Amino acid sequence: MPKAKVNGVEIEFEPGMNVLQVAELAGEEIPRFCYHERLSIAGNCRMCLVEVKPGPPKPQASCALPAAEGMEILTDTPMVKKARHGVMEFLLINHPLDCPICDQGGECDLQDQAMAYGRDDSRYAENKRAVEEKYMGPLIKTVMTRCIQCTRCVRFITEVAGVPDIGLISRGEDVEIVTYLDKAVASELSANVIDLCPVGALTHKPWAFNYRPWELKKTETVDVMDALGSAIRVDARGPAVLRVLPRVNDEINEEWISDKTRYVVDGLSRQRLDRPYIREAGKLRPATWAEALDAVAQKVKAAAPERVGAIAGDLQDAESMKAAMDLFRSLGVKNLDCRQDGMALGEGPRESWLLNSTIAGIEEADAVLLIGTNPRLEAPVFNARLRKRWLAGALRIGVVGEAADLTYGYEHLGTGPADLSKLTRSRSEFVKFLKEAKNPAVIVGAGALARPDGAAVLKAAAGVAKAFGATWNVLHTAASRVAGLDMGFVPVGGLSAPAMVQPGALDVLFLLGADEIDARGSDAFVVYVGTHGDAGAHRADVILPGAAYTEKNGLYVNTEGRVQMGMRAVFPKGEAREDWAIFRALSERLGATLPYDDLDQLRAKLFADHPTFGQIDYVASGQGRDLDFDALGVKGDVSDAPFASPITAFHLTNPIARASVTMAECAALATSSAAKIAAE
Repeated sequence: MPKAKVNGVEIEFEPGMNVLQVAELAGEEIPRFCYHERLSIAGNCRMCLVEVKPGPPKPQASCALPAAEGMEILTDTPMVKKARHGVMEFLLINHPLDCPICDQGGECDLQDQAMAYGRDDSRYAENKRAVEEKYMGPLIKTVMTRCIQCTRCVRFITEVAGVPDIGLISRGEDVEIVTYLDKAVASELSANVIDLCPVGALTHKPWAFNYRPWELKKTETVDVMDALGSAIRVDARGPAVLRVLPRVNDEINEEWISDKTRYVVDGLSRQRLDRPYIREAGKLRPATWAEALDAVAQKVKAAAPERVGAIAGDLQDAESMKAAMDLFRSLGVKNLDCRQDGMALGEGPRESWLLNSTIAGIEEADAVLLIGTNPRLEAPVFNARLRKRWLAGALRIGVVGEAADLTYGYEHLGTGPADLSKLTRSRSEFVKFLKEAKNPAVIVGAGALARPDGAAVLKAAAGVAKAFGATWNVLHTAASRVAGLDMGFVPVGGLSAPAMVQPGALDVLFLLGADEIDARGSDAFVVYVGTHGDAGAHRADVILPGAAYTEKNGLYVNTEGRVQMGMRAVFPKGEAREDWAIFRALSERLGATLPYDDLDQLRAKLFADHPTFGQIDYVASGQGRDLDFDALGVKGDVSDAPFASPITAFHLTNPIARASVTMAECAALATSSAAKIAAE
């Protein structure tokens, strides 16, 4: 490995690194505004100036200068200090210096670096430039007079998000960041530009003037808006969650999160269920916990085990499903299902329902076949991974399903099961490449498996994966799905979720936050355990208020099989209780008391019964090629219906999102934009 000296200290570095990276390897801090590790190099802020020998006798931009063998890098010479003072002085010429009213105050790179590397006075008395504000949609608030033209937002939207809606126009003093046609940024990852903005030019519109960062209690946890389990930080003040920000996790989300993950938090305080309710004479009335639990116990005792069922929703933690499963199995109930969409998975080895390539490992694939999935809507951060690999020219993608805009190029191979069954005989360029690929991968989505013919489609998709020697991957949309499948929360000799909601199927039906399944046709006594007054609560005969994902400690398993710990940021609202505790209390009234009294005891039993849950933050790699593909699915007829993503409204996929005003605004904007495009 080549070597260089940084302030007299010799350091080894990898070929291809720039001077800034080498200096940081040596422990030196280099200020910067435009440079970002995950974006292309712009080299336009000049804040990262250093002195380099051999080289010209002037400061060099370290981010844009490749490091070389024998180079001497000096970061604290008088020349460097004077140059940084000058750059900072120029950056502040037109900056409004309105820190007291700026939402970026306290988290601003410009503030921090002005203190560390700037002058203690200003020599400019000229009038400052003013720039008109720009419309970027309901999420991004602009104060463009503060902008220092670092172009991080432009590069992120163009390179990572793949939606080039933001750009730089004009030259010199007239240069501005704009959205060209004054339209909203049409990306599911758009608000990441706010995290990237080193000044207060782009801030959070839904949270404007609502907090100061030093007021907030910060809790590191995981996201449940999709099945990736992105690393997030929940910031709360008192009982209210005020914001969600991303944490760096290179194995999952790098440092990006979707707009839904970030801005759904206002839904946590709206339409909440904060006390038990009992339906009498067609209307729900408030009740005490004793009344509600007694009413439920009475109904369950009066019903035969085969006439009782439970459906787990998409946001459930593993502990709540484990408590429910232990209780109902002890009562002889077999009608349990965590697949409220009717997905045809749950039998066979664990690898049959995982993203075996892993989220980070998909960047090693050279050919990917997407079957019945739209990752841009179902997992936007994962979609950015695919685009990253595609941009590098190392990935070819084929799609059997909707011909949607995925932000990268692909070959459309068909729309439905018929096209899938003919794929191995196809002569398309992609299929030829897929046969010769060194690391091919097949990614199957809920659009292919959550159908009446899902089991037959699963058989066909497994046949394709086997024929091409591809790694088998399932991209889930529900945060609770893999945990439910891992613990066996599926009907063993019982009814599936769609069958449970049919008229006359059951006498008592438990909905564990299951709002995406239509239970209006069921004539059963419905018990809803959840957080929001959504579809499940509207149909319920008894409501037992539970805790949202920010209000409880819980385990979640993401689509690649990684067990992650969610941490409580605030306490449940009103009289609401953690879901597992509700089933523990109910078990006493049913005479089948569960053998644990606290969360630690529950987790001990979970780990003992299902050891994979004890492997926190571990994911197996190299799986998915040696599956018994012949055992997946069942032979049968498939319909002519094309594959369609189950997500038609990205911003409204769960009860929390549907209660969010911000998500409603985004959904309305997306609908109007789609209608406008269709009309054109």
